[in-house]
Amino acid sequence: MIPDKAPKEDVFHGSEDLKKEAHITSFENYKELYMKSIENPDEFWGDVAKDFFWKTKHTGQFLDYNFDVTKGEIFVKCMEGASTNISYNLLDRNVHERKLGDKVAFYWEGNEPGDELTVTYRELLQRVCQFANVLKSQGVKKGDRVSIYMPMVVELVVAMLACARIGAVHSIVRRSLPSSLFLPLIRSDGFYRGDKLINLKLLADEALQKCRDKGFPIEKCIMLKHLSKEAEETSLGSQSPPAKRSCPDLQVPWNPEVDLCWHALVRGASDECEPEWCGSEDPLFILYTSGSTGKPKGVLHTVSGYMLYTAATFKLVFDYQLDDVYWCTADIGWITGHSYITYGPLANGATSVLFEGLPTYPDVSRMWEIVDKYHVTKFYTAPTAIRLLMKYGSEPVQKYKRESLKVLGTVGEPINPEAWQWYYNVVGERRCPIVDTFWQTETGGHVLTPLPAATPMKPGSATFPFFGVVPAILNESGEELEGPSEGYLVFKQPWPGVMRTVYGNHQRFETTYFKKFPGYYVTGDGCRRDKDGYYWITGRIDDMLNVSGHLLSTAEVESALVEHEAVAEAAVVGRPHPVKGESLYCFVTLADGVTYNRTLEAELKKQVREKIGAIATPDYIQNAPALPKTRSGKIMRRVLRKIACDERDLGDISTLADSSVVEQLFQNRCCTAV
Repeated sequence: MIPDKAPKEDVFHGSEDLKKEAHITSFENYKELYMKSIENPDEFWGDVAKDFFWKTKHTGQFLDYNFDVTKGEIFVKCMEGASTNISYNLLDRNVHERKLGDKVAFYWEGNEPGDELTVTYRELLQRVCQFANVLKSQGVKKGDRVSIYMPMVVELVVAMLACARIGAVHSIVRRSLPSSLFLPLIRSDGFYRGDKLINLKLLADEALQKCRDKGFPIEKCIMLKHLSKEAEETSLGSQSPPAKRSCPDLQVPWNPEVDLCWHALVRGASDECEPEWCGSEDPLFILYTSGSTGKPKGVLHTVSGYMLYTAATFKLVFDYQLDDVYWCTADIGWITGHSYITYGPLANGATSVLFEGLPTYPDVSRMWEIVDKYHVTKFYTAPTAIRLLMKYGSEPVQKYKRESLKVLGTVGEPINPEAWQWYYNVVGERRCPIVDTFWQTETGGHVLTPLPAATPMKPGSATFPFFGVVPAILNESGEELEGPSEGYLVFKQPWPGVMRTVYGNHQRFETTYFKKFPGYYVTGDGCRRDKDGYYWITGRIDDMLNVSGHLLSTAEVESALVEHEAVAEAAVVGRPHPVKGESLYCFVTLADGVTYNRTLEAELKKQVREKIGAIATPDYIQNAPALPKTRSGKIMRRVLRKIACDERDLGDISTLADSSVVEQLFQNRCCTAV
């Protein structure tokens, strides 16, 4: 449980100025509210719910659930009997009740510097209503499922909220289209990622043909002409993008029987649309996650609980204030973008930066140039991006002032202490607390996280649970461990934003998350709790290696490798060994200008041995110019395990950002131990 007092040594604190305006001002304040949230969740979450509009009130207890498969079907229900509309709460409420209509909802920054738009809450409401009417005109109704395949443009947010406004269930997809999503597909012609042109229309057409082949035809496709002349003439927002975004050479095949033009449809649509009032447990969206193994799972989130949880976590974890400018660098196609670009920020009336481009294009200072341009105060990115930029040193960062920054955040994987220190010292100049957030697609929002003014920070630790979240650490036998310990991270009770099921497969939901340890939600992650009660994520349980009877954390080995100045990033997986059971196979991406050779190999082996012990000495080290990652920046370690074992059957790799990396790694793989 939470310690009585936070430690005073070997920790970092938020500034006194930050504490003056903070929602949670001290560790004592946090502990008091935390105890209320777990002992009286109805009252705690009921207070959060008062900030939102409810067409009808809930009946019975606020949260009802069963986490124990031995006692019946697993379920979670929040505010059963209540009805609301999340689009209404994010837009109409802010425009009409809170008088924020003229406030900027999004500063959109395109791939090319100077390609920009400003969109207010009033404009966003009008456009969402227009597109909601378009969807209705195409026969979409409450409960229907709509696939969205678009780049990071404001119209993506419009499409999501238009679905929510009419009670349709959106599913944003990255590469392949789940065949169960069979009504409209909303897509774009293409976009630039750095200097690389991505033809989304061709990719989507290929996926649509696969759906047809399986007997699941998509009835209609609404296409946004993002790179065309028409896009410039009808674009969202109060400014027009420059002509340089248009791409006349983009080949966009058109099927008049299926394809419909976004711009033509919107042009004649009314900008008023009454919301569809939805039950609390009605589905809001399905998001397919690759997980660590196997076929992607359709994680289903519902209306009220998800709205409350993303609103509360955004407000408190980033300590959001009304004059903040917030920037999350994630892709909306991932849960981070759902929760902390769209739903959480808009529920709080926040102003956000929406970025289409890359952190290194046209140069490695791009992110800091944007921070200064929009006076960003709260900045949220992935450890992968931090380690990438670390390769180029501090000079590209220090070209810009970054004086507006108040809070920094990380998401996607545990951040190694070296990257944490660089982020804190160089980017934040030792004045910005870092909220190192642990959560999953399945949790809907942050579950372990510091609070900026309240939590003393330890580099690399996700610190303590968010309100309403009750973690535990179990051993292999399912026994709860007390005090300093390491084992399986589980949760003992639900919070409003936790997933409700795997779409179309509730049995898989129960098997994946609840059968291993009945009575607990099993995250699949390993965790260590230190003497001060801080939680440290050690990586996926399937990334724990058993080497000669010793359980080794791959995250710990990776951190030891990255401590070497020549290594920018590392990933470690297991490879079967006839004697030891498993051996360590390490992939290392080197810093700019560093050459891989046997001398460096020896140094890396020595470093790991000295940091962890002889048992952790790598058996294989492979030079990896790049690692296979999803577009959210998460390393696909199951693919690396296949490469280490020279197995070409990779399973589903549709969520890979760049599949060409895989073949390069196969060609460079180690055949013998170093």
